[in-house]
Amino acid sequence: MRMTVRDIQKMKTESQPISMLTAYDAISARLAETAGVEMILVGDTLGMVVQGHDSTIPVTLDQMIYHAEIVARVTQKPLIVGDMPFMSVQVSAEQALANCARMMQEARVTCVKVEGGEFMAPTIARLTEAGIPVMAHIGLTPQSVHKFGGFRVQGKEVETAQQVIRDAHAVEDAGAFALVLELTPAPLSQIITERLHIPTIGIGAGRYCDGQVQVFHDILDLYQVFLPKHTKQYAKVGDLILKGIQDFVQEVQKREFPTEKQSFNMNQEELAALRTQLEQDNANGSHPKR
Repeated sequence: MRMTVRDIQKMKTESQPISMLTAYDAISARLAETAGVEMILVGDTLGMVVQGHDSTIPVTLDQMIYHAEIVARVTQKPLIVGDMPFMSVQVSAEQALANCARMMQEARVTCVKVEGGEFMAPTIARLTEAGIPVMAHIGLTPQSVHKFGGFRVQGKEVETAQQVIRDAHAVEDAGAFALVLELTPAPLSQIITERLHIPTIGIGAGRYCDGQVQVFHDILDLYQVFLPKHTKQYAKVGDLILKGIQDFVQEVQKREFPTEKQSFNMNQEELAALRTQLEQDNANGSHPKR
């Protein structure tokens, strides 16, 4: 049975740490589920780790729905979070309702994730009133990377920290069932986690959050462009894949692959008959029809 919003909220009440990992396709989703994560985020980070962009901004709603539908279809247990991409919910509450409804209906995710604090609270309230569970996302919001001047820690000064706290309370009051805190100082994340009744999920926000989320490609060393400070690599899968591909190329070049083990054979009588037929065709000046 799939995890629910209430299950995630109960984990905070019972002080059980929550794990969330991104996934974008059948392979990553199945691995994440088998490993036991409670939530899978189909994140717009696919713009960087899958599509090769330098930010999440180029990702479209149709692309997000495509990837989220795959993840939801091949899993049974984790709560599936569909990330709402750049400008898909910011124009108006009506636009947000229509686009989030598409994400829920077409991708069949459990809930949606929406970036933004106080200014997005009215939209979050409208979505939750309509029956769409919302995970909020504050602190560093990647879709606003150009406004921030890069991927910068948010809330390091008193004024900006107070704004992050106001954002947290605003989205909780609006009905968000959980909150992602990205690139915020650990002491600030601890204060917010202690003040809120909903779970906080940190990424670059320290150890005091109720849960942690990481990017699939980061923790496995698959995205080898750069390694974020907040990431720990648990396996050097990227190096293993590269070595495997290099070995394949070398064996092909040396004609060492494929061997008899990877090949299929013919019945010797059928092969002999084929050769005889080809010899007769050559003698008659004819060839098999193409």
